[in-house]
Amino acid sequence: MERRDDEVVVVRPGDRRPGPSTPGMDRQEAFATEGTWSGFVRTDAGTVSGWHHHGEYESVIYVLTGSLRMEFGPDGSRVLEAGPGDFVYVPKGAVHREGNPTSEPADIIVMRSGTGQSTFNVDGPEHS
Repeated sequence: MERRDDEVVVVRPGDRRPGPSTPGMDRQEAFATEGTWSGFVRTDAGTVSGWHHHGEYESVIYVLTGSLRMEFGPDGSRVLEAGPGDFVYVPKGAVHREGNPTSEPADIIVMRSGTGQSTFNVDGPEHS
């Protein structure tokens, strides 16, 4: 979306652009500036994304609907689960993958702050 630095704008669902691609996730970019990225992400029922990290960006996730299951840490051995109304913080460079163990799609809002490329797909987490 073209915008001026001094202009307040709204991005409607039909205006969102495809976001950085990770297998198993539908990312839709709302805004991307020099230091932030924000968007909407849908993970289909029973889906697990590919392993990835967000480089120099730290992320805050808000779960709108469904369930978010995130694996991270050495060998992907740490797991957290979040549901509607929960916030999740992901630090810079944290390799993780997201899943939706429910029978309904999971919708989340993501806000990132940092610099550089916002998504890196990787083969897996570090080994312990």
